[in-house]
Amino acid sequence: MPTRRTHFEEPTLNRSLQRGIEILRAFRPGADLLGNSDIAERTGLSRATVSRLCQTLVEAGMLDHDRRLRAYRLAAPVLSLAHAMRAGSPVLNAVAPLMQALAEKLRINVGLAVADRDEMVYLESVRYNRRVSLRNVVAGQRVPMELTSLGRAYLAAAGASRRRELMALFRERRKDGWSEIRSEIQSAIKSVEERGYCSASWQPEVVALAMPVLLEGRPIYVLNVSVATKASVSETEALLAGPLLELSTNVKAALEALEAQRE
Repeated sequence: MPTRRTHFEEPTLNRSLQRGIEILRAFRPGADLLGNSDIAERTGLSRATVSRLCQTLVEAGMLDHDRRLRAYRLAAPVLSLAHAMRAGSPVLNAVAPLMQALAEKLRINVGLAVADRDEMVYLESVRYNRRVSLRNVVAGQRVPMELTSLGRAYLAAAGASRRRELMALFRERRKDGWSEIRSEIQSAIKSVEERGYCSASWQPEVVALAMPVLLEGRPIYVLNVSVATKASVSETEALLAGPLLELSTNVKAALEALEAQRE
C-alpha cells in the first residue's frame, strides 16, 4: 500500500489543484479501478473531498467513471501528457542515443531516472539483456529508493536534510530489516563519494551499478547499468564500472551543451 501523504496548508499554492494531483498519483500499476474509499486511503483525503475532486477530474477528461462498479480509472489524456513529456524532452533526445549505443555494445540494460518523493522513476530504459530476464523495466516505472542502486546513488547526492528526512521514512517503512538496509545505504553513499558509483543486487541474479549526474539548475539525474548474471557483484563492477563512468561523462557533456544552447 503506498505511503499516505501529509497535506500542509501553503498560502501560495492552490490546494484544490494539489489534492487533484494527489488523486491522480493514487493510480499505480495493478490498480486499474479505484473507488472513493480506495483513493481516500491512498491520499489521506476525506471521502467527500475525493468524490468532489474525482467528479471534476472526470469532467476534465483525466478520469473515467465506471458507474456500474462505482470506481474510477485513468483516462487516455493522461497517457498523452506522458507522451508529450517524453517526445518533447531535450534531455531525453540528447541522452537516449548514448544509452542505446552502450546497451547495444555491451548487451546490457541502461537506465536514466530521477527521484519522485521516496521513489525513483525511470525517464528512459534501454533493455538489452545478455540473457532473458523476467523483469521488464519501462519508462515511467517506479522502483524503491532505499533498495536500488538508483535510489542509493540519489541519496548520496541529495542534501543532508533531505537524506535525513528520507532515511526516517525508510526506517518506519522497513522496520524489520532496517538495520541491514541502513548499512547498505551508508556503504553505497561511501562508494559514490570514493568511486563515483554504487552497486546493488535487490533482484535475483541481477546486478546494477548507478551514479548521479549533477548539473546546476537541473534535478539530480541518476544513470544505471544492469545485467542479469550469475557473476558476483565485484566481478560485475569490474566489467561495468568503466563503461558507466564513461557514459556519465558523455551524458554530462551532452547536458552541458544543452544548457549552453539555452543561454
